[in-house]
Amino acid sequence: MPKRALRNVIANAGILLGFSLSACAVGPDYRAPSMTLGTFHNAAAVDARKTVEPSPPIDRWWTGFRDPVLSGIVERALIQNLDLAAALARVDQARAAARRAGAELLPTTDLTGQVLPIRQSLESPIGAIGRHLPGFDRSVTLYDVGLGASWEIDLFGGLRRGAEVARAEAEAAEAAQLGTRITVTADAADAYFLIRGDQARLAFAHDQIATDEQLLELVRFRADQGIATEREIAQAEALLSQARGTIPPLVSDLEVELNRLDVLVGVQPGTHAQELSRETTIPAVPSISSADTPAEVLRRRPDVIAAERRLAASNARIGMALAEYYPKISIAGLLGFESLSADHLLRSATFQPQGIAGLRWRLFDFGKIDAEVAAARGSNAEALARFRQSILRAAEDVENAFTALVQSEARMRELVDEVAALRRSRDLAQEAYQGGLITLTDVLDADRLLLVAQDELAKAHADSARAAVASFRALGGGWYSV
Repeated sequence: MPKRALRNVIANAGILLGFSLSACAVGPDYRAPSMTLGTFHNAAAVDARKTVEPSPPIDRWWTGFRDPVLSGIVERALIQNLDLAAALARVDQARAAARRAGAELLPTTDLTGQVLPIRQSLESPIGAIGRHLPGFDRSVTLYDVGLGASWEIDLFGGLRRGAEVARAEAEAAEAAQLGTRITVTADAADAYFLIRGDQARLAFAHDQIATDEQLLELVRFRADQGIATEREIAQAEALLSQARGTIPPLVSDLEVELNRLDVLVGVQPGTHAQELSRETTIPAVPSISSADTPAEVLRRRPDVIAAERRLAASNARIGMALAEYYPKISIAGLLGFESLSADHLLRSATFQPQGIAGLRWRLFDFGKIDAEVAAARGSNAEALARFRQSILRAAEDVENAFTALVQSEARMRELVDEVAALRRSRDLAQEAYQGGLITLTDVLDADRLLLVAQDELAKAHADSARAAVASFRALGGGWYSV
């Protein structure tokens, strides 16, 4: 190509570049929808809770329980959990896709080189002419080296919309990873409190078994004295068997939660069984601040953030589809050298630049573009509905968690009084039975009621802690503090 023509190609490319950068991309520009919610109607009940421990930082809420074992487990889960590792890998993939989409806006440059040995056919056009020339050699080697560049000029913004899609999808993946982080911390704490609850229930059951064994010895002693009957011995034995029968299900539940916790921490099930074998009391539930406005909670919730980013991506896809209505312009150039001798390759005589300008325009496709645009608009409408649904789900999570926390603590307070009253009743019944004032049936009833109440108290204590975990999770705690 003559130098003048090459300069014209370069000049025209610069004009097209300036126009493409100044032109508006086709399709609707994205505007984030508003996120509005009224106040949480259960927030007042949460504020009215009487707690000893202050409200912890929302991004490290597990520290508010003042339990070093719990804190250690959560920290290990955040480092070792495999679901979280997979989520991080998905973020890397999405970021790479965003970088690739951004690179589509820039020229692609290739360096090529080849050595091509040829034995020319004498029947080919070149061979048929050259065979009659003096010094014609059928066997030649062609040396070729060149630097080429190609570029699709984003005149109507289709590539820019594609880059918007990739960026929004990467941000959605980042939000989903943060959501996984919140889930991992909450699930680890939930499993931990279930373990402590099962251990407390087992402790109550073992205490009850010891008491029932003493009662059975008492009945047998009275039978030896001729005071009790065989029927009373059978009743005491049945009560003891009933208490012992509560142990296997609790041991099974405990094993399940220990295995669940090990998987959350990313280790083989059975790893932490010894570490958590020593029973400890469930820590006190800290205060939970409900001062955050619903808007602040929504800005902190990863599921809402991810839904909004997916909505942005679907909006940009409309522009990508609309861009197919318009022509696509591309240019390419090659600065190369070609010679029959390697020694003469890099010389002005062997220099052969090339320039190409291309145009592609889908004029007739029988409604394919129309269908693609309609599909993109439908996808955008779906994403908008899912975004609005995520806001309602977030409010539902908060309200349900707050209610569960307040009511479980109220139930626990009642159960504490009930267990204390039933323990006094059982002890008085045993004394009265020893004195011959009441029958064994009254003792057995009091004992059975105490066993049930103690088990419910242990469950309620664990449920209160788990409801607090659910509240922190619903508020978006575990990764970011507004």
